[in-house]
Amino acid sequence: MKTLFAVVLLLCAAAPAHAQPAAAPPGPCVPAGPIRFVCGQAGPEDLVEVPGTHWLIASAYGPEGGIFLIDTRASSSTKLFPAAGAKESLDKQTYDSCPGPVPAADRQRFQTHGLYVKPGRDSQHTLYVVYHGVRESIEVFALDARAQPSLTWIGCAIAPDLVGLNSVAALPEGGFVATNFDPRPAPGEKRAGPFTAALLEGRINGELWEWHTGKGWSKVAGSESAGANGVELSADGRWYYVAQWGSRSFYRLSRGQAKVERQEIPLGFRVDNVRWAPDGTLLVAGQGENTSVIGKVDPRTMTYRQIINYPTSPALSAATVAVQVGNELWAGSFRGDRIAVYPAAGVK
Repeated sequence: MKTLFAVVLLLCAAAPAHAQPAAAPPGPCVPAGPIRFVCGQAGPEDLVEVPGTHWLIASAYGPEGGIFLIDTRASSSTKLFPAAGAKESLDKQTYDSCPGPVPAADRQRFQTHGLYVKPGRDSQHTLYVVYHGVRESIEVFALDARAQPSLTWIGCAIAPDLVGLNSVAALPEGGFVATNFDPRPAPGEKRAGPFTAALLEGRINGELWEWHTGKGWSKVAGSESAGANGVELSADGRWYYVAQWGSRSFYRLSRGQAKVERQEIPLGFRVDNVRWAPDGTLLVAGQGENTSVIGKVDPRTMTYRQIINYPTSPALSAATVAVQVGNELWAGSFRGDRIAVYPAAGVK
């Protein structure tokens, strides 16, 4: 039953509620016009850069699960975790409530969701991973990028009761923030479908949660959301930037200020993950009416500009994240075996 519940939960957190067609078998891994692909993935729902390198890390939302390392120069990938020789070293001082690593029996189905890399010194970084399985949690890894990146599991934080995690971002002072996209069913609760009615109708159904050593989880005041999905922070940690999948909108929310400030704008599509772009804007990606949508939000003016609105197909699944690599946009999806690579200037 636990395995079945985990699979249902994954579908709840990722599958677009629009009338997206059922995924057909993917086509050959060859370019589709101006779009090329990096195949061999397992539902790369989220992508994140390894600072100062040509590497990306991809989550794996498909049944195979895992954490993948993407070489953007060679357009190839390898599985980083689980893998033979993967190390574990619990940092009990920092992750004081963590009961230990994910049980070995569940690691071959290590289904992952949101990702975040917190830069460190000397190419020693921290990777935060949203995990759905025998537990709902943030799993934390030491990321050594001095040569080809490698991972060592160092801790975890189990989600509060019924919270359905989606995305995660590190806080400047330590700890992290995560989004409650759609609450998990209570024990014995029956639902008509994978999503709650509140999420599908764009009503408030979740919020942001912060986690700190010694304090655990706490709700973020003023963060009530309609399908809180991707989240980023300003460099000084004073603002959250949040995608609302349920209401097809985006908001910024003050953090650590006496008076809570919030500004929201409509985007018109199911907004998924959020990533910083090199020009200081925020890349947003998500699902339109059977299309993949990628655009930019200016966090200062809170204005939006669309870059890509491209039809989905057997070879091109609905986008969930976009990361800029040079003059290209690398886009992941909650399903399928590939990352799509678009020209950063857009596709006409």
